[in-house]
Amino acid sequence: MTTENNDESCEVCCSVEDLIKTLPLDETLEDNAAVLKSLADPTRLKIIYLLKNGELCVCQILEAIDKTQSTISHHLNIMKKEGVLSARKEGKWIYYKLANENIIDSLEEIFEN
Repeated sequence: MTTENNDESCEVCCSVEDLIKTLPLDETLEDNAAVLKSLADPTRLKIIYLLKNGELCVCQILEAIDKTQSTISHHLNIMKKEGVLSARKEGKWIYYKLANENIIDSLEEIFEN
């Protein structure tokens, strides 16, 4: 892509090269996009909001959300893989919690009208 160099070009506060230097690394952007993608589902957002008050057992999440066990497990695993949730096993039960409790504040800030 080329740009013409003429007197009618826009007035720019800094060069494109300087702007490019401020961008995060591609790897960072890809990681961030994967986290956002892991949240981009209504069921996953419900799970996030359920966990805002603390750790829950999978059985409690299942009871709160009208989905099958396999569906809930699928959603939990996606968010765990991306570091949104952390999990611990106690006996035959797995307990999930938010890996970063500030995620609720961040989501509410994003969705604020």
